[in-house]
Amino acid sequence: MAFRESVWGLLLIVVVMGGIYSGVFTPTEAAAMAAVYAFVVAVFVYKDMPFKRIPKVLLDSASMSAMLLYIITNAVLFSFLMTSENIPQAMADWMINQGFGPIAFLLVVNILLLLAGNVMEPSSIILILAPILFPVAMKLGINPIHFGILIVVNMEVGMCHPPVGLNLYVASGITKMGISELTMAVMPWLLTMLVFLGVVTYWPGLTLWLPRLLGMAT
Repeated sequence: MAFRESVWGLLLIVVVMGGIYSGVFTPTEAAAMAAVYAFVVAVFVYKDMPFKRIPKVLLDSASMSAMLLYIITNAVLFSFLMTSENIPQAMADWMINQGFGPIAFLLVVNILLLLAGNVMEPSSIILILAPILFPVAMKLGINPIHFGILIVVNMEVGMCHPPVGLNLYVASGITKMGISELTMAVMPWLLTMLVFLGVVTYWPGLTLWLPRLLGMAT
């Protein structure tokens, strides 16, 4: 009975993942499709959001989006400062000069990305650091899909820790809790994510079995 009632919500995963892997839409478009699907299900299927609440929901969404955009704007400004000072390039040169092997390189990449997640938002980190780190990873024989998933997991961890953890600010806006209180509340989950990051980093088979199954990797 519970499964029957939740099937419409579970189909959201199918819509998002199916649309991305089938090439119907990009990950960004998948987010928009997920929002539209969730709206239709909430209003017309489960009916737990009456029409009279829609204007307030839209207003709250706009307010939260403005808050997040302010945070992203400041993070982008910091990213511009780092780029203008050639800090990422200096970090890449340092790693190359140290003669790191794959194990040490991946450890340094994790530390670098986690530190960057403290002061920058994910898209800025990817745009600045990925083009610099990726060639080094290829020289060390690291699978590009594995390296890409490693970066994504790092970005997910960065979304959950302050001071630029966007997920924390979203949760704060919804629950009306302070960032410090939320940080303590998510600490067990954050530690679990760090353990998962370690597994993903040094067990490539975990990240590559599905791409290999789909014929996307060798």
